[in-house]
Amino acid sequence: MIINQRVENEKLTAELREDFHNVEPATIGHHLHYGFMDPRIKSMLENVQVVGTAFTVRTSVDDSTLVHKAVSMAAEGDVIVIDRTSDDKHAAVGEMVAYAANSRKVKAIIIDGPCTDIQAIKEINMPVFATGLSPITTKLQGQSGEINTVVQCGGVTVHPGDLILADDNGVLVVDSNLDYNSILQKAMESEKREPITKRKLDEGEELSSLTKADELIEKKLNEDG
Repeated sequence: MIINQRVENEKLTAELREDFHNVEPATIGHHLHYGFMDPRIKSMLENVQVVGTAFTVRTSVDDSTLVHKAVSMAAEGDVIVIDRTSDDKHAAVGEMVAYAANSRKVKAIIIDGPCTDIQAIKEINMPVFATGLSPITTKLQGQSGEINTVVQCGGVTVHPGDLILADDNGVLVVDSNLDYNSILQKAMESEKREPITKRKLDEGEELSSLTKADELIEKKLNEDG
């Protein structure tokens, strides 16, 4: 087993955290082309928006001992990211883990695998992102696992302390080495343009003209002869 202390993301100030709440991961996707988890990892609740820092866990097939430890170590604002080492059968998160996470003001739990006790999770109102549901639970075996090491989740490498942005559309991991202000500026500029584009569409203008898709099509047609 490997158990490391939690990693603080010193770059994520309270102001930046609030600013990231005002943009959608999908908007950032127009400017950032990596870091998005596989769409099979979906929100188990509706109308959620998560901004937090990664607290990583790696577990073996049916041993969730370190998931319980991670929930006990996590702090307010953390997002627990669980690498299930390719297991898609056993649920490592259920009612008690969700309840404990909620009591510690954890922002969300993200699992590269299924969860269970979905009705209880909804009642607790703990944002959980998972590949689906399973009645087959993990056990407390105390055999293996890692806490706060580099993990893989949804096809993305996640470092402890990375910025996690998630909503009903999916999960984005923003490496702690990236320029948050630059990412925010581009995304916020895109969102500011949306009302203007909608107004022009209402006035009868065509989307392909507004987005310059027509120019790209014409260029390609000319190239193809």
